[in-house]
This record gives sequence, structure tokens and C-alpha cells, in this order.
Amino acid sequence: MDLSGKKVLVVGLGRSGLAAATWLKRQEAHVTVSERQKASDLDGHIVRELSGLGVQLELGEHKLRTFLEPDLIVVSPGVPLDITPLAEATKKGIPIVGELELAWRYLKTPCIAVTGTNGKSTVVKLIGGMLAQVEKKAFVGGNIDSPLTDYVRGEQTADYVVLEVSSFQLDTVTTFSPLLALILNVSPDHLDRYPDYEAYARSKERISLNQGTGQALILNDDDPRLQKFQPDNGSTVYRYGLAHARGRHTFLDNGEIVVKLHGERECTFNLDTFTLQGNHNRANVMAAILTSMVIKLPPYAIQEGINHFKGLSHRIEYVDTIKGVTFYDDSKATNIDAAIKSITSFSRPVVLIAGGRHKGSDYLPLVNAASGRVKGAIFIGEARDLLAKAFDKKIYWSRAIDMGEAVTLAFDQAQEGDVVLLAPACSSFDMFTGFQHRGIVFKEAVKRLKNGT
Repeated sequence: MDLSGKKVLVVGLGRSGLAAATWLKRQEAHVTVSERQKASDLDGHIVRELSGLGVQLELGEHKLRTFLEPDLIVVSPGVPLDITPLAEATKKGIPIVGELELAWRYLKTPCIAVTGTNGKSTVVKLIGGMLAQVEKKAFVGGNIDSPLTDYVRGEQTADYVVLEVSSFQLDTVTTFSPLLALILNVSPDHLDRYPDYEAYARSKERISLNQGTGQALILNDDDPRLQKFQPDNGSTVYRYGLAHARGRHTFLDNGEIVVKLHGERECTFNLDTFTLQGNHNRANVMAAILTSMVIKLPPYAIQEGINHFKGLSHRIEYVDTIKGVTFYDDSKATNIDAAIKSITSFSRPVVLIAGGRHKGSDYLPLVNAASGRVKGAIFIGEARDLLAKAFDKKIYWSRAIDMGEAVTLAFDQAQEGDVVLLAPACSSFDMFTGFQHRGIVFKEAVKRLKNGT
């Protein structure tokens, strides 16, 4: 695709939008960026950098006429595809792609792509670590760290590209076809963006849309929907699950992970040094192991990758212990299924801190999972009244105006041996810039509590 001299509109100035605009300019395209935020709300360095490159900036609103003039539109994942300007551009026949699809068309490196409602970041980091044990160079990015465009604008020297891929990114792919695709799980999420669960699930399944013979799809066979998912495009399907069952290539046996691939020797991996809690994290390890076996990494390298993995920040991360009460940060639990898995990872009584921006899901499954495990809950953010209504007369709850008050109230409710767990079940964008910011504020509040300030 020759972009030289083409008029390209980039919609949204997040991480992927910035990467796309910068790369497109290097391809000698005429680039305009449309961003709803005002210049005063954006990082001034970014605005100056793009202006210095000759990128036209249209800030503060999406103007319809701007969307009807380009040869190509590149839309950022955070921008809903049903906004009026994009709908009108579609009617006019203007091609609309995402940054992932754009970069894919220039990618020369074998690609492993991971999607799912939960666990994506953990799995891509595990795979990257396993590759590193045999000195295989991996670019790990996509929906985390660096966008794929950052890689394709370089010399593309990695042995593998390992991508975390979101449903929003998959909504705009047309030719994207990774060598290996993984779907870790599909539970209700982002129902503020999708009309229903079915639409959201179909977006996840698009990761294998263009695969064929010589490519592979790895599926979590414990997920009810994925158990039934069988693409007919010729790709090889591998399945994993917590128990040994027919058709599964990877499973748990007496606490160890067993891999049986057709025509190859059975391999076993231990979890003796793996510190992440919960069966969901054991499933994540299985996904990474199965991927590494399919690409024929030696078993010793896979085991070393497991042994050296220390987990990621804000994912059931131990923070501190104060007077026998242990604090855990799972700010990344931004949906109900993730929060449920977080709560059920603990055998001790839990005081839960939850809330944030509502994403459209029913909180009843969270209440059911909390029953008998959560002794009290503190709710914050825009969704606190919805959560309070769902928990009312079932589990003791209270509201807090900010994270500091939530931590204090949770500690007051807890006893020695209990866990105070931040597992919001909501997005963070009502009070924070992202789940990382929310987790940092939680940790700071715990530190102030310990210091008595």
C-alpha cells in the first residue's frame, strides 16, 4: 500500500494514534489528526512534536467535513466506530482501518497475537520471557507498551512479534492474520460499547478470521463459548484446560502442567516457583506454555521462563501488611469476571474495594461470587450507587468519596488475617487516568495508612 501523497486522517490522539500519525508522516502521507480533546487537555510535547512534523491538528471536536475528504481513515481503539462522522465516511466508501491493521500490512516478522477478556498482558509477557531464555528477540506490544507501528517503522529485527490485541482493535482488521492466535476467555465486558455479549464475543473471535493452513489457534477449553468455537478455515486448533479431557493438548495433573502434542514426546512443567494466585493464572501459564511448544521452544527454556516470571503490577499484586491485614492491588480487574477471579483467589476473608465507571454489565455474578468470601465492601466512583444497590441486604457495604477514605474504611472493617483487595470491576476513567494510576493511588493510600499520616 503506497501512502505517499495520500490524504490520511487519524482519529484519536492516544498512544496508537500518535504512533500512526508519526509513521504515516514518514511515509510521506498528508496527515490530519482529529481529536475531541482540546489542546489544553493534551500533552503539550505531543502537540508540538506533531506540529513540527507538519501534521495538521484538528482539536476540540470531530468536524464532519474532515472525515469526508481523506483517502484513508485510521481510527484509534478508544474511538467508537458508530460516531456520526465515521458513519458518514463509511457511506462515502472511504476505507477505515485501525492502527493494528495499518501496521500489519507492513509487518515482516512472524506474529503471535493474544486476545481475551482477561489475562492478555500476563500471557504476552510470559511468552516474551520464554523466548528470551533461548535468546530469541521478541517485540512485545500492541495494546500494551508500544503500538505495532513503533516496530514496523524500525528495522524489524525481532524473531517474533508478540501482541496483546483488544476487541476494539479487532473490530477494524481486514487482513490481519497472525501465525499463532490465542483467545484466553470471553466474558461480558465493554457493554457500554457493544450492543450485547454476542457482539463483543464475535469481535474477539475475529482474531482468527483470516487464518488458514499453516497457522494455529489456541483456545481455553474451560471457557463455555470457546469449547464450541471451531473455525473452518484450515488453521490448526490447540486447546488447554485445568483438567485432563478429550481434545485438550495441555492440562493440569497433580499440580504440574502436562503438554501432549501429536507425534511429540509428552512434556511436564512445574509451578514450584510460580507466585501468581488463582486458577486463572494457572490457565494463563498453560496458554503461554502451549504457544511456546507449538513454536518448538525447548522445554528447559519454557520452564526457565516460568521460574523467572514475577507477575505484572496491579494484577493481584501484594502491597503491604498492616497489623496482620494484607493489602492486594488488582486495579487491572476492570470487569466483573476479572474481579470474581480475583476474589476467589483468596481463602481468607476479603474486604473489597470496588467501583469506577460502569461498563454496562450486571453486578449479580459479582455479588454471588462475593457471598461467603467478602465480609464487607467499599464502593467508590460513578458506579458506587449501582454496586450498593446490587449488594444491598446481601453483604455489608459502605461508600467512600475517594481512594484514601476507601482504604481507611476497609482497614477499619478488617481483622488480623483478612485481605483488603482492590478489585474494581469497573473502568478507571471517572477518577483516574487509567488502571495504573488507580493502582498507584491505592498503594499510596496504604503507605499513608501504615505511616499514620
